[in-house]
Amino acid sequence: MNFDSSRRSSFKKMILGGAAMGTMSSFDWKADQAPLQLKGNIKHGVCAWTMPSFSLDELCVAVKKIGFNAIDLVGPKDWDTLKTHGVECSMCNGAELGIPKGWNDPQYHEQLIKNYTELIPQVAKYGYKNLICFSGNRNGMDDEVGMKNCAQGLKQIIGVAEKHGVIIQMELLNSKVNHKDYMCDLSPWGVELCKMVGSENFKLLFDIYHMQIDEGDLIRSIQANHQYFGHYHTAGNPGRNELDENQEINYPAVMRAIVATGYQGFVSHEFIPKSDDKIAALAQAVQVCDV
Repeated sequence: MNFDSSRRSSFKKMILGGAAMGTMSSFDWKADQAPLQLKGNIKHGVCAWTMPSFSLDELCVAVKKIGFNAIDLVGPKDWDTLKTHGVECSMCNGAELGIPKGWNDPQYHEQLIKNYTELIPQVAKYGYKNLICFSGNRNGMDDEVGMKNCAQGLKQIIGVAEKHGVIIQMELLNSKVNHKDYMCDLSPWGVELCKMVGSENFKLLFDIYHMQIDEGDLIRSIQANHQYFGHYHTAGNPGRNELDENQEINYPAVMRAIVATGYQGFVSHEFIPKSDDKIAALAQAVQVCDV
């Protein structure tokens, strides 16, 4: 099909205009502006560690200026700070032994059981619901053995979690780029572990960035296994930076798939902003994902 010059020009403008929608270059929100008018279908959060130049107090103020009120990966010593600002801890931490040392290795079970048994009631006391955990690295261990070890250990704390209404969430992390040798690196493995534990109080933290790297097919995974996913994280791939036109994940489509499952939990942004205005970068991510 041949286009004359005027039609070709109009077509080019249409394509370029459509491509610019929702990009960083077209987003100019500033912290002194009114909060974003969010649709309410996605409950947004941000992971505290991604904003190291801000104190927790400053980050609490910033997220409320953007228009949401949840922060991930905050431990018990800082929960009072969140309460002061009326900000929720959307994913608690503080019981784990780090990412490499997890539930797949029985040598850590005694300490992990102690840590989680003590922290779960504190999570509930503050009115929070989610507490993170990790599988640990393989270190030569067979995946099936590691799964059985995880289930054996987790079953010893799951009754406490059920009693207090707390959900233990094991994070899916990529082992290709960021976390070499991590065992819980594919959603089918995590889903089978959920079935083995057999409790609604154990779910998976589906990190969209990590699973794009290790397995892709994000929307199909969400549609097929959403009942096992209790929390979501975002970041642009490759690079783990802004959710902009320089990365490959179609975040609006992924968010629509999440909303379609009836999910009521949090989607927390865990990218490392390259932009000088890091709060504007966070606001832009919220807007991209607010479907």
